[in-house]
Amino acid sequence: MAPRAEKPQRKPRWAGLGRKLLIGFALGAPIGVLGLWKAVNEFEWLGPMVADGLRAVIGKEAVTELENIAYAVEDRLYRYTRKDEQPKAYWKVPEAPSVTADPVAEPVPDAAAAPTRPPFAPKHVGPVHASWSAPGDGQWVPIPIPDLPDLPPRLFKTLLHPDKNRSWAELFVVAMSVHEIRLQLVPGTREPEATIDEAKEVERPGRIPDEHHALVLGAFNGGFKTEHGAYGMAVGDLMLVPPRSGVCAVAGFKDDSVSVASWERIADRTADMVWWRQTPNCMYELGQLNPKLQSGNSKKWGATLDGETVIRRSAIGIDESGETLFVGISNHTTANAIALGMHHAGAATVAQLDVNFSYPKFVLFESKPPDTKRLAVALADGFEFSEDEFIRKRARRDFFYIVPR
Repeated sequence: MAPRAEKPQRKPRWAGLGRKLLIGFALGAPIGVLGLWKAVNEFEWLGPMVADGLRAVIGKEAVTELENIAYAVEDRLYRYTRKDEQPKAYWKVPEAPSVTADPVAEPVPDAAAAPTRPPFAPKHVGPVHASWSAPGDGQWVPIPIPDLPDLPPRLFKTLLHPDKNRSWAELFVVAMSVHEIRLQLVPGTREPEATIDEAKEVERPGRIPDEHHALVLGAFNGGFKTEHGAYGMAVGDLMLVPPRSGVCAVAGFKDDSVSVASWERIADRTADMVWWRQTPNCMYELGQLNPKLQSGNSKKWGATLDGETVIRRSAIGIDESGETLFVGISNHTTANAIALGMHHAGAATVAQLDVNFSYPKFVLFESKPPDTKRLAVALADGFEFSEDEFIRKRARRDFFYIVPR
């Protein structure tokens, strides 16, 4: 009698499950991380939530290091996939330059009337790198004001490509005359977080006041959170964070003038200041590049991300005369690149404002039919904003806005 063949034993249903889970995790984790990274960079509310949660678990320094690593990986990927890209333009520039007037030209005397200044028009500066530029780089284009057709242009824009190793590194700069505009500073509802007891209980609206809605020309982001350097800020009699020494600052005065300078250079004028906001060390001051940027040994700019991190940044600057103000919003730039670009545009002193993907922004305002209320519109494509940005939506972080005189 032939022996009975043994039936093959069935493997338990859970056998191999661990291996499958490991394979699934190995494949899915990078996709999930990339998806989360994209979401954090595109949704303004998500980034702070994730970052603050991680800081509570692993600490601020560890989160900063993770951010540096993530941006470094992104930059390496771009340098491989976009290495053959040419710099691109974002708007049409007139073929024949029409904006050539000197922004600080002397007024023409008139015996029958008080002296008046000629309309502001910045000089064209041309590209940062002539062989590495897009059409129109460095040419100033007036920004129309559809809601105020009788008002001459107050804002002018240009595009620069300051990094010859990255064609996708872009710097959008807006220029304006301090004689034709008023620059205002608004504390955010949360930031900068007050460190002075009297200011902790003060409610902050975090938006442009109603009386300026009809006239506001533009708005842009402010500076760092308090935890990222404890840079000082005050608006009127409300001081939120006391001033630090050895850092840069932007200040508005009672006569509507604006200064961008090291705090020690303007600290004795606080009685005349309407507002002031401190930033990391001046990138340029009086035409001189900061020695840390000049040496290339800038491990950190201020108390935030590495100065060599390729990231979206923002900056504000003023020319040597103190009469022309510049605001810059960049894509994929190091601290050195945005500093050089702002200086090329005409700024003798430059201060870095906020960084990261979703915070830096410059918006304009116009009404859209059938509604007459004014809405935010982006200066250029690719920047995150909402139509109610700054004007009706309460901003968590401080910002500046511009109204005509």
